[in-house]
Amino acid sequence: MLILTRRPGEAIRIGDDIRLVVLQSAPGKVRLGIEGPKALRVLREELYKQITEVNQQALAPEHLSLDQWLPHPAASQESE
Repeated sequence: MLILTRRPGEAIRIGDDIRLVVLQSAPGKVRLGIEGPKALRVLREELYKQITEVNQQALAPEHLSLDQWLPHPAASQESE
């Protein structure tokens, strides 16, 4: 991890396309401005973790098989 000290108005560059600007600092709090390509997705860490968790749950196999969700042909013939 790279650790830098910046004051309000000073910036950090990440590659050629991303610029982080310290807008304001106070005890226990820092406001950052992020400039970059519109296609770049910028998320707060807690939101990123929540999205990742939901995506993992969506990919996880269900406890029930597909056969348990579909009606059985024998059952539909009995009801006729």
